[in-house]
Amino acid sequence: MSEPSAAEQARFHAWDQLSTLLVVLHADGAVRFANAALEDALGLSRRTLEGADFCTFFTDPSLLQKALDGGWGQDSAALRYEASLRRLHQDPVPVPVHVHVAAGACPGEVLVEMWPLEQHARQDREERLREQAQAHKELIRNLAHEIKNPLGGIRGAAQLLEMDLDSPELTEYTQVIIHEADRLQSLVDRLLAPHRHPHRVGDVNIHEVCERVRSLVLVEHPQGLSVQRDYDTSIPEFRGDREQLIQAVLNVVQNAAQALAERIAQGDACITLRTRVARQVTFGRQRYRLALELHVIDNGPGVPDAIKERIFYPLVSGRDGGSGLGLTLAQTFVQQHHGLIECDSRPGCTDFRILIPLP
Repeated sequence: MSEPSAAEQARFHAWDQLSTLLVVLHADGAVRFANAALEDALGLSRRTLEGADFCTFFTDPSLLQKALDGGWGQDSAALRYEASLRRLHQDPVPVPVHVHVAAGACPGEVLVEMWPLEQHARQDREERLREQAQAHKELIRNLAHEIKNPLGGIRGAAQLLEMDLDSPELTEYTQVIIHEADRLQSLVDRLLAPHRHPHRVGDVNIHEVCERVRSLVLVEHPQGLSVQRDYDTSIPEFRGDREQLIQAVLNVVQNAAQALAERIAQGDACITLRTRVARQVTFGRQRYRLALELHVIDNGPGVPDAIKERIFYPLVSGRDGGSGLGLTLAQTFVQQHHGLIECDSRPGCTDFRILIPLP
């Protein structure tokens, strides 16, 4: 089998950036090149795949063989069909298959593209959540601006009224107005916070961020809560806004600590901060060679089913008295780093996963 030329190597390298599963085959079905997404999906290295009969990686090998035999002996430009792709130590995954001639391909060489349906579903869900988050942020920001001006007028009027009152009993009422106006002002300031401060970019060490968050939470909960470290210290520094990331992780960890109130009282509450490097991952409809994977895991009761799908929405809270802004702000700060935050929760284990691209 001939070695790829310099032009082919450049073309193959570009295909490694795609999130679709892609393989270049010789006319007999032998693998010439498999991109990183296909390596990841199959759980096999490119070196293992090269030269292998790719037809055997489907539950029905005859479908691809017929496509190769029939499609390229005729004038059809492409063939499409549905199939199931075998995966190492996993169940087969249904995939639409597109077989066609690659641009600039050698004679008899064909390109096979596949799109795992589960990947499509996840990408659609991510895109929908991103659009919803953006719409909610715009709505909340506009509402906050509309509330801010009359709120200042209400507080000022209450202060002027208080100056003309002689009765301490009536002054109590003006104090209630001023106190509630201040509380609402604080809420409005938090709603506007992500839009007020510029993105200050510098070198960020994620473990310094985690250690800062850990110390802050343990000061707040000195008894009954254990915050465990599970770090991959080989993770490189990356460019980002350190203060925003501290706030994002702190909001998630504080949310976990609040959910652990009963277990803290019992003395067996635990939060784990886990860092890993994720390789060849796709989020935000883009594939990344490397990404930081930060998990915040707690042993609490889990996210209530009623709010699982809305947990990152503004003003949605799972506890009485919660503002419902902590996770919304965390999501905003992570998205400003081109990242993703998601939650997997069941009773006894809630896992918030933050993904941020690495250089």
